[in-house]
Amino acid sequence: MNSKMTRTRRASRTRAKIAAGNAVRLTVFRSNCHIYAQVISSDGSRILASASTAEKDVRAQFANGGTAAAAAAVGKRIAERAKGAGIERVAFDRAGYKYHGRVKALAEAARENGLNF
Repeated sequence: MNSKMTRTRRASRTRAKIAAGNAVRLTVFRSNCHIYAQVISSDGSRILASASTAEKDVRAQFANGGTAAAAAAVGKRIAERAKGAGIERVAFDRAGYKYHGRVKALAEAARENGLNF
């Protein structure tokens, strides 16, 4: 089994638990160059808010989108956009990634800016 397969297995277990709780989820996808965050409805049919380091404003601010500082900026933006959409409580879906580094920076920045999870 390769690392991508094990990560997706961990992610599916987490998503099954979140789906059982019927909660809006904050999902993170991490690549080498960027980090993406989406707030997805409880039934999984709609994206309610999104933010990433690939956005023009964030790219102008950071030379490299693959840093913890850039991830913290995305966490702040996703929290502001979710609160603008009327969402304050989410379930954090780390998509099988370790809660460390960029994923942790994004989560902590989102918490500091008003999202509860």
